[in-house]
Amino acid sequence: MDLIAKLKARWTDTDYPFLIHSEGELRFSDIASQARVDLDKIKSGEVVALIGDFDPQSISTLLYLIDKNVILVPLTTDTRPQHDYFFESALVDVVVEGDSVKRLKNENKHELIEQLREKNHAGLVLFSTGTTGRPKAILHDLTFFLRRFETPRQTLRTINFLLFDHIGGLNTLLHTLFNKGTVIAPKSRSVEEVLVTCERHDVEVLPTTPTFLRMMLMSGLIPDHVPPSLKIITYGTERMDQPTLDALCDVLPDVDFRQTFGMSELGIVRVKSEARNSLFMKVGGEGVETRVEDDVLEIRSSTRMLGYLNAPSPFDAEGWYNTKDIVEEKSGYYKVTGRTSEVINVGGLKFMASDVERVALQFDGVELAKAEGKPNPITGQHVELTVQPKPDFDLDKGKLKSYLASVLSNHMVPQRLKVSSVSVGHRFKRA
Repeated sequence: MDLIAKLKARWTDTDYPFLIHSEGELRFSDIASQARVDLDKIKSGEVVALIGDFDPQSISTLLYLIDKNVILVPLTTDTRPQHDYFFESALVDVVVEGDSVKRLKNENKHELIEQLREKNHAGLVLFSTGTTGRPKAILHDLTFFLRRFETPRQTLRTINFLLFDHIGGLNTLLHTLFNKGTVIAPKSRSVEEVLVTCERHDVEVLPTTPTFLRMMLMSGLIPDHVPPSLKIITYGTERMDQPTLDALCDVLPDVDFRQTFGMSELGIVRVKSEARNSLFMKVGGEGVETRVEDDVLEIRSSTRMLGYLNAPSPFDAEGWYNTKDIVEEKSGYYKVTGRTSEVINVGGLKFMASDVERVALQFDGVELAKAEGKPNPITGQHVELTVQPKPDFDLDKGKLKSYLASVLSNHMVPQRLKVSSVSVGHRFKRA
């Protein structure tokens, strides 16, 4: 592959940085001059795990590995406890971290990897982030994936909030490189540091998650610390609730809020929000089809993965993928109301966990909420609710119980209410 040559041609006579990070700036011309990791013993078609982040060395190594037509497995230090599982599931031959290049003993083969090798195509392995079961190893044809960047598109100064091992984070980086933009990597992903970074570097786009936006809303740092340069906030990877979106739209009237939607299995799909304060979105783009079966969104995409390396294919005979997202439909727009795994059935009465969470989030002092259906010998299931109070807020559990009972139907009222922290993963999604 000649990725570096293509990018070098695009960046000719351009002297501004494509990456701004905590230690300085990186121009594309620096890639060629930078002392790089010795990758000479890595062969085309080998599966290579690259542990890194959006820093100069990791990006340089990433581009050189793609040019060697390897099957790339980007990982971060945040998931280190799972790395051995990832290495085994992805059939990793070599691990690169910093200047270290370590070869593993792997004698296993997989049909899908062999197909890429026969085509002399680069590959990309990402891991699913579901909260149930072991992560699945998702294999993409990276040579095909990169073709979507051939058409020039507009680029804005973007903070790369999403991580090195996330399809959205990689998409932001590659979009920036191909379109001569500038991406800013924050020193950390705390609310304060992200906002400071936005202000310091005139960030125009902040791609993030609903969980992070709730934390930002509750931090007391907005709107005063949101710079006038910030034009767009995109949110995705988990479901947003309407009260949070309404509050954000009210407090940041000059920011355009846009919902994103995608799954690593499907590649990148294009999304258009109905309005900045609406959770309805249109999902599509070239080569993407949608339909709703039994209130569940299904998608067929030409940019889909080749398959899982450690699980059966999730596509039906016609290539449709069941997203497991329950949606409402309105004039071609969809609103995700929950996941099929979040349906709670109390005595035959079905509802979404999100219905309970939405009510809980409207109670003064609640920062995060998570409702779950738990086994019940009489009704089949009952609701258990965990709420996380705002910092330094003395949440009255009795008043919250009374409020929930006054608003929710009897079968939806939590039988157990716990005031505790709601776990948030390294991707700023509720665990």
